[in-house]
Amino acid sequence: MTIAGANDRAEQAQLATTPARGGGGARQATPNVLLLVHRIPFPPDKGDKIRSHHLLKHLAARYRVHLGAFVDDPADLAHETALRAICPDVRLFRIDPRARKLASLAGLLTGEPLSVRFYHDRRVDQWIEALRARERLDAVVVFSSTMAQFVRGPRWASTRRIADFVDVDSEKWRQYAARARGPSSWIFAREARTLLAFERHIAASFMKTLFVSAAEAALFVQRAPETAQRIGYFSNGVDTDFFDPAVQLADPYPPGGPVIVFTGAMDYRPNVEAVTWFAEQILPQVQEHRPEVRFWIVGSKPARAVKQLEQKTGVTVTGRVEDVRPYLRHANVAVAPLLLARGVQNKVLEALAMSRPVICTSAAAQGIESASDVLEAIEDEADGFARAVLRALDRNRSGDARRAILEGFSWSSHLGVVDRLIDTPVRLPTP
Repeated sequence: MTIAGANDRAEQAQLATTPARGGGGARQATPNVLLLVHRIPFPPDKGDKIRSHHLLKHLAARYRVHLGAFVDDPADLAHETALRAICPDVRLFRIDPRARKLASLAGLLTGEPLSVRFYHDRRVDQWIEALRARERLDAVVVFSSTMAQFVRGPRWASTRRIADFVDVDSEKWRQYAARARGPSSWIFAREARTLLAFERHIAASFMKTLFVSAAEAALFVQRAPETAQRIGYFSNGVDTDFFDPAVQLADPYPPGGPVIVFTGAMDYRPNVEAVTWFAEQILPQVQEHRPEVRFWIVGSKPARAVKQLEQKTGVTVTGRVEDVRPYLRHANVAVAPLLLARGVQNKVLEALAMSRPVICTSAAAQGIESASDVLEAIEDEADGFARAVLRALDRNRSGDARRAILEGFSWSSHLGVVDRLIDTPVRLPTP
């Protein structure tokens, strides 16, 4: 959980005042862009949706965007009206994640990655075919490698195709496999292998494939050197007008000791592992010196393992909150103790934008090199992490952290790379 409630309403108002492209002369002059997203890019309440949301807003301000996206939470269907305010064409495809997980097992027979099979959907193919019959598509942008399956093959060779992989997903599965045991290890290793083959195929046939950081892009080139000339990146950004510590926000914490906060979607495996490690290995060391310290876990859909952490002294699990900013603004320290992470962590950027002292692991610090000098500490061992928290508890963060975010993490400047790819004449690769 990163942005919800109050930000939903602000974003809806902003989207509603952004003119939709289309009609009359504008339809002739403005390029048509097909945007395919694996999860509805609104509201921006978790990592991937924050990036896809800002990508959509950026594209919709410049092009006629035809948006196709999956919806895995029925509550998100209510946001279709907000999306139609800026897109002339919106098609949302409702899916049941549990049913899709079972259906994806067919990939074991077909040789496909299970994550690609998870999103296999004839409705999307039919919608795209109907769209192509009535519109000239000047460019296609896919968000996440799994969505590239709908626009691959010779029929698309003459279309300008851009993929935003964000992270090297196959590497995530490889890391999962290394940490798992039994059948899970085999499944994860297979997914890493088959997904990398799929990613390499897409990157070799698309005009450009983008990642969230230079490090993530370099990792993919290491895994797929034949794609080096077609790889790029743009970093995540922060809505610094929204995440502004100068905004007066009521303190959500009851009276008590200093607060350490973690924010994130709490059904996401790396986040679950992170807060579990912190609550079990780090927090006790902190409380040995500062027994009054409290640890708040703020985010939607907490897994059972996360809820069980409330049995520990000083731990609170909120579930979904209307607005995450008060929890950041009034916390003494923000932590990101992720043991496994890919790309840029929005939770770190948002905490820095709110001028909070941030302590994280090296995995969570990836991709924020330009702001790394304003992190309170980067620690990968529990003992060192605990000592860093203790040092930070009584400190007040200066404006250095926020200044670093303002200077280095602007969405508009980062997303310019996508404009250049759509607008600049290039020779398309042969699939």
